[in-house]
Amino acid sequence: MNIIIVGCGRVSYTLVEQLIGDNHSIVVVDEDDAKVQYFTEELDVMGVVGNGVDYQTLLEAGIEHTNLLIAATGVDEQNLLCCVLAKKLEFCKTIACVRNPIYNTEIGFLRKELGLSMILNPELIAANEIARIFQFPPEIKIDTFTRGRIELLHLKITRDCLLNNYPLKYIHTRLKCNVLVCIVIREDDVFIPSIDFVFRTDDTIVIIANPAEADSFFLKIGLHTSRARTAMIVGGGTVGYYLARRLLEVGIKTKIIEIDSRRCNELSEQLPGASIVNGDGSDEHLLAQEGIGTVDAFAALTGIDEENVLLSLYAKGISRGSIVTKINRTYYSGVLNNIQLDSVIFPSFLTADYITKYVRSMNQRTDSNMENLFKLENGRAEALEFFITEPSIVTDTPIRQLKLKSDLIICSITRNGHVIIPGGHDELKVGDAVIIITTRSIFYDIKDIIKR
Repeated sequence: MNIIIVGCGRVSYTLVEQLIGDNHSIVVVDEDDAKVQYFTEELDVMGVVGNGVDYQTLLEAGIEHTNLLIAATGVDEQNLLCCVLAKKLEFCKTIACVRNPIYNTEIGFLRKELGLSMILNPELIAANEIARIFQFPPEIKIDTFTRGRIELLHLKITRDCLLNNYPLKYIHTRLKCNVLVCIVIREDDVFIPSIDFVFRTDDTIVIIANPAEADSFFLKIGLHTSRARTAMIVGGGTVGYYLARRLLEVGIKTKIIEIDSRRCNELSEQLPGASIVNGDGSDEHLLAQEGIGTVDAFAALTGIDEENVLLSLYAKGISRGSIVTKINRTYYSGVLNNIQLDSVIFPSFLTADYITKYVRSMNQRTDSNMENLFKLENGRAEALEFFITEPSIVTDTPIRQLKLKSDLIICSITRNGHVIIPGGHDELKVGDAVIIITTRSIFYDIKDIIKR
């Protein structure tokens, strides 16, 4: 596949590292000659010095033969314009990195109106990952896809768990829980359970549910999630803002410590439910005064990696809560393996991983009209994303009336930006993004889910 990456930053470097072994032809573009030279020498890719929104620069990079253009500069508007220009010049897939919170509520609109394949927000992706760490205990493993909108929760059934020898249908009829069991892993088998399925000890089940329903389900089966109730964030940048907003949405009392007074004023307006403290987050007296020793969750999110490491080590010594450290420079990853930190988040790794999954799904489904493909359970199951563009046999009919193939399940519907966990009465509509999970079949069209 021919790929152009505009912007030689951390996300781009990590992305090239992940894709270079897949035999893609990659060209990087940046206005900084030194950055382009560094990429070409370190990663053995082609490089073009120039502006990604310049017509001649894109021609020099080979846009006429390009399958995918990824715009990952530090300027949102430049990334969007670069993608629009690329689609005007040639019919290629485009991905834009957009970070500014003012665009966040318009992501779906921008993607549709500008014809982009994907819009990613690296800071939002990092914040969502941290929020997940704070909300669930280590017993629950989490898979995410569709840019973080959908979460699959993995839970192993123990001997004393309520679900042991428990029929699947009782989850709805007796427990009254609105969760969808998508996959069961039993020994070496991975399958989608029928309504009459009975759980057994050591089964691993994969469910999808909104956060409130997931909490209710876990409590009813005897698993205390011990989710955080209070959180402290040091660093009020974009990641800190997104994280605080997410934590407040799920009822976690949140405090942000930020050294810039002007930024504190902005955060106070944007996050009226949070406690904003203007001060130096590296001051241990300030941290003690603000209650670092009693919070359930702590995140070090300053713009200085070394400060984040030291803050996390200090918090670990006096707090029993979950501790997350944000690291921007990816070359620290090896060094950090020898340091006793709880959870380390690399935003560039997370973003590059989203893009890599998309690129690999393009490569595997070049003759398909599906939007995305995600491998699950080490490739033994797949999550396929389809976008419904026209009426068909699958639309405007209750799901329970559709004659679906036996090796699949409709696990989510995204409609107007809202995720629906479907039941038998729900219908698929034109404009919906639909996630199908399957263990065997290969589907090239949403209509392939129907028995012929």
